[in-house]
Amino acid sequence: MDDAPYRKTGSVQADNIDCVNHPNLKADVQSEEVIAAEIAYKRQGRTAHTADPLTEAQIDERLAQVNSKLEAYTNVHKEDYVLAITSGLFAGIIDAVFVGEISFGEEGIKLSHQQVNNFIQKFAESRGLGGERLKDSIGALERHFKVAQDNAWKGAGIGVNAKNHHLADFAHHPTPLGLLSAIIVQVLRVGAFVNKDGEWHFLFVKTSAKDLAVTLIPAVLTGMLNWLVAMGEKKYQENTGEEIPKAFRGIVHFAASAPWLFEIAKCADNWFGHLVSDMGGSKNTAGEGMGIPGVLMSLLYEVASLPGLKGSGLPAFVNDLYVKQKLNLRHELCLLEGIGKQSLPVIFNEVFTRVLFFASRLSFQWNEHSDIKDIDWESVVPFGNPAIDRMMTIASMTFTMADTADAAVHAAIESCGNWLLFSKVFVSRFNYVGAGRAVLSVAKEIWNEQQEAQLRHEKMLLTEAKTEHVAERFTAYRNALEERVSAYLVEDMEAFLLGFDDMEQGMASGDADLVIRGNVTIQRVLGREPQFTTRQEFDALMDSDDPLIL
Repeated sequence: MDDAPYRKTGSVQADNIDCVNHPNLKADVQSEEVIAAEIAYKRQGRTAHTADPLTEAQIDERLAQVNSKLEAYTNVHKEDYVLAITSGLFAGIIDAVFVGEISFGEEGIKLSHQQVNNFIQKFAESRGLGGERLKDSIGALERHFKVAQDNAWKGAGIGVNAKNHHLADFAHHPTPLGLLSAIIVQVLRVGAFVNKDGEWHFLFVKTSAKDLAVTLIPAVLTGMLNWLVAMGEKKYQENTGEEIPKAFRGIVHFAASAPWLFEIAKCADNWFGHLVSDMGGSKNTAGEGMGIPGVLMSLLYEVASLPGLKGSGLPAFVNDLYVKQKLNLRHELCLLEGIGKQSLPVIFNEVFTRVLFFASRLSFQWNEHSDIKDIDWESVVPFGNPAIDRMMTIASMTFTMADTADAAVHAAIESCGNWLLFSKVFVSRFNYVGAGRAVLSVAKEIWNEQQEAQLRHEKMLLTEAKTEHVAERFTAYRNALEERVSAYLVEDMEAFLLGFDDMEQGMASGDADLVIRGNVTIQRVLGREPQFTTRQEFDALMDSDDPLIL
């Protein structure tokens, strides 16, 4: 057997490995390149994967983005809590000293009535319909701003009466739906009514030839003008091969629709004027009549009129509030005035907290960078980041707790143990706007927590995917190394056996060259360079003064 394959040093050399037969070893051991691999990671029987497989470089990029977003959720300083609590306490002091008790009683209602009556007379005077008395102004407005569906409910048997017809008729609502209903009455001559049982009724109103002309003539003119404009556009395009600029085309069509738009504007003006005439009751009950429902009452009744809520009893409940409790526009104005007054400390708390956040973060960034170009403005601007949301939650809750304590203390002092009086005083001093702002802040905080949890979950999945990439490389390296070690062990064992076999045969036959060859083979496997390889070299060594090294 040729011993050439075994005549090599025992040191392991990577370049002696056949890389063609070991592709994993070539990629991971020799070149150590990062191989882009698709990620698919399974956890507890579920497989989570991206829409498109990500390479390890893409995973690193996405991890950097997630970490950057997470930093915004955790970038809350201890000073932020102190500043937020301070702002909330200052707002509570302002509420206790300058806002105090809000009156929703008879005095507030009387003031609201007076404000409505003054508005009716001033509006009538502005339209040239004024009179010395409120009754005269209301009568003049009723005659000038007539609506077709005003008395359509009479005798229709639809469960609408004189006390609730302003609530049942959507065209009497001071809301966008109310205006839309008024336009439908003008165009289609149909009134929409909903009784206290939530039942819808559509009634045709009396229509004369004049009414049809008033409606149809603007519509026909608008159609003709737009048709002429369209023909002109087509002719222009045929002659020039170019389209008219979109902005100019829109202006022309708007101008062509002027007759119809003018009629809609007249309808809106008439609708508003009629609402003003009904705000203080009719001319026979001036200042004391039912009036029209306010914005909140109208919106609540419109929601209660939805098909799914018909049998809920909500329409009847709202109807009772309007008819029996007489909660109309004048009561809502009193409520809105109180809400406006209570909004002052809430607005202060909002602004002051954000100003403190801006000043604090700008100072921190300036001390850290000392160059305005290096300032991270996203972390300084007091909007659109979780840190300011957290501060607003703390400030709002602090204000609400301070306001609740103030209301409770005043109620306890003034009631002298009378629970009814305690409740009345507490309700009048409690800041409902602040409580609403606190609820919104808490809801925002919960949403932020959900977003943070999602980001942390995504980071965990990306980290696991990256770990699997690394594990794959280590597995490939280990397998290649095991193959290399196994190959060398096999080759070394064969070399040892061959060397001993040569030596045994040589000693048995008395062939010194064979014994020397076996010795050389074993020496080289052990990583040593033999002193002699033939008998002549052995004789020369013996005749020399060099020592024999075994």
